[in-house]
Amino acid sequence: MPTLTSPQDCKTMGELRAQIDSLDRHLIEMLKTRAGYIDRAAELKPGEGLPARIPDRVEEVVQRVRAASDRRGLDPDLAERLWRILIDWSIAREERVIGTD
Repeated sequence: MPTLTSPQDCKTMGELRAQIDSLDRHLIEMLKTRAGYIDRAAELKPGEGLPARIPDRVEEVVQRVRAASDRRGLDPDLAERLWRILIDWSIAREERVIGTD
């Protein structure tokens, strides 16, 4: 995680934007890393007899993200919407490798 200046300590819009840009770059790197785990899941799931989409696991992840968001002061509805998009993208990526169930 990059060292960021707190939003309240940013004195200008330029400083604030630079912090947002830095955070965005870090988020992209984290998403890239997550995609690597998804690619590995696509390799492992067939050997374990698992389909790309496991509905109970999807809901478990969404509920965990909602709870973590709520604890940290982020709107859980926003987090859920973002994660459902991320999960759907991830499942589609796995399905290209292992097929649908």
